[in-house]
Amino acid sequence: MAIRLSKIYDMDIYTDGGKYLGRVRDIILDLEKGEIHRITLEPLNFLISKEEWKRIITEKSILYKSVRSVEDVVVVTEAPKKSVA
Repeated sequence: MAIRLSKIYDMDIYTDGGKYLGRVRDIILDLEKGEIHRITLEPLNFLISKEEWKRIITEKSILYKSVRSVEDVVVVTEAPKKSVA
């Protein structure tokens, strides 16, 4: 599936079961492979702490291999895993 990255930003994300998860806030690329690696539900920037960055990656992101469709919305097979505190 080929798509412009600018089209994905701010798209709604739903599971294939119809559950709304949020919006695409950031995209993590694997530059060596030329592929999208993850999409995040919260924005990443270099001003946030290392702990906050790690929380977003582990709790608020979805591996792109879980994406099933990108049309009017992004459809994924699974939601991000919630941390047990």
